Amino acid sequence: MITVNDISVQFGGTTLFSDVTFSINENDKIALMGKNGAGKSTLLKIIAGANKPSSGNISAPKEAVIAYLPQHLLTQDDATVMEEASKAFAEVFKMKSEIDHLNEQLTVRTDYESDDYMKLIERVSELSEKFYSIEEVNYEAEVEKVLKGLGFEREDFGRPTSEFSGGWRMRIELAKILLKKPDLILLDEPTNHMDIESIQWLEEFLVNQAKAVIVISHDRAFVDNITNRTIEVTMGRIYDYKAKYSHYLELRKDRRAHQQKAYEEQQKMIAETTEFIERFKGTYSKTLQVQSRVKMLEKLDIVEVDEVDTSALKLKFPPSPRSGQYPVIVNELSKKYGDHVVFKDANLVVERGQKVAFVGKNGEGKSTMIKAIMGEIDYDGGKMEVGHNAQIGYFAQNQASLLDGELTVFDTIDRIAVGDVRTQIKNLLGAFMFSGDDIQKKVKVLSGGEKTRLAMIKLLLEPVNVLILDEPTNHLDMKTKDIIKDALKDFDGTLILVSHDRDFLDGLATKVFEFGHKRVKEHFEDIKGFLAMKKMESLREIEK
Repeated sequence: MITVNDISVQFGGTTLFSDVTFSINENDKIALMGKNGAGKSTLLKIIAGANKPSSGNISAPKEAVIAYLPQHLLTQDDATVMEEASKAFAEVFKMKSEIDHLNEQLTVRTDYESDDYMKLIERVSELSEKFYSIEEVNYEAEVEKVLKGLGFEREDFGRPTSEFSGGWRMRIELAKILLKKPDLILLDEPTNHMDIESIQWLEEFLVNQAKAVIVISHDRAFVDNITNRTIEVTMGRIYDYKAKYSHYLELRKDRRAHQQKAYEEQQKMIAETTEFIERFKGTYSKTLQVQSRVKMLEKLDIVEVDEVDTSALKLKFPPSPRSGQYPVIVNELSKKYGDHVVFKDANLVVERGQKVAFVGKNGEGKSTMIKAIMGEIDYDGGKMEVGHNAQIGYFAQNQASLLDGELTVFDTIDRIAVGDVRTQIKNLLGAFMFSGDDIQKKVKVLSGGEKTRLAMIKLLLEPVNVLILDEPTNHLDMKTKDIIKDALKDFDGTLILVSHDRDFLDGLATKVFEFGHKRVKEHFEDIKGFLAMKKMESLREIEK
């Protein structure tokens, strides 16, 4: 059991949280929740030993292994994918090497009676006991299984890690963590750079093979599928629920309702008491009563109501100009880079008003298809038609970098807002977590996540009839995602979504185009139906 004991953190005179205490038991799968800036990542770093608290400590058994995957990491580039992932077993290999070295010493030395010789025997015995207690493992097969589960192909194993993007390197680090079979796994936004199949594999691994897990994630479906406990960080303290995320939301609602009731009753009592004190403070016969009530008010613990995101803002897209019946028609389209075929003879028709999802593993051509629709790349054969009066709004994964760095956050939106929205700009920015002084910051000083959110607001305000969103939810918290999802549901134009966020796609996309094996396959189910069907397929493959 690992225990967090009275942890407090102060930054420059501000208390992030204080006296936080809880235990982590074997098989606890904990979701760490709270709004941005509440201190979730800080708490995770403290448990990992990467940060020190202002006071308090973490206690863990001496042999306990705690593994931590941060949100952003810097990896070295001196190995292949296979070599880097195999570093998970470095301790075991080192132990084996030391045992071999010591046994060699024992065979060549002849000072059998010496203290040194006895120490060698003791060390070999101690190490051998430890080494042979580790169940026999085919390390190479284990590494291969985990890498393939996380989306790597066999031909990737020999490639240098430097050839891979940040998201794929994150997966290599995750592979190392999973291979170590730690007592506690700490994950900060692990699914941001994963496709649906890799997320499903990770879920199954964490549920069936991992011991204790603490995860911070904005992927609601992922959190719900793996956790059995939710710890919420709010207003400098924690609330611990023995419930998964969706159940926690209901319990939290009840808790706030009770707090609100107690707060209102207490405020009424304070008002009545204050009125009594004011009315009788000069009256001799009531002096004792007045004094006792003044003391009572001084000692009173004020009931606090937990903060809640009050931005009940409903985003609404401007009405769409009417497009032709088929805004996007793709006929026998092929695209390759050098010898690498991305897709061949792809066919795809999107009708006016349809909401479709592009899904499939990373690198199978989803973003390439979008670039072809946008006219950003050439293709090697076939035909691409954008229909009559199709006005496309496009959110690319690099959308954030296209903003004007010299404008402020407020000006960026003010320049394109029209009608009623102009009076709502501050609320709109607030809903996307820009508040107070943030709205006067220049765009160039914003973080990547903040720029992404700003680019998203900008897109929401432009009058278009075809929206193409490529991984729009990577930097958004659950509240913001809900606001966008509701707006997209009401959008009266055509929507093409590339996303691995099932919860976001659920109830939004009514049709799925699956990219894989150089083909594009059309499915007439929504995302739930598509995933159910995929599960059956993979079960049949196992049975074969």
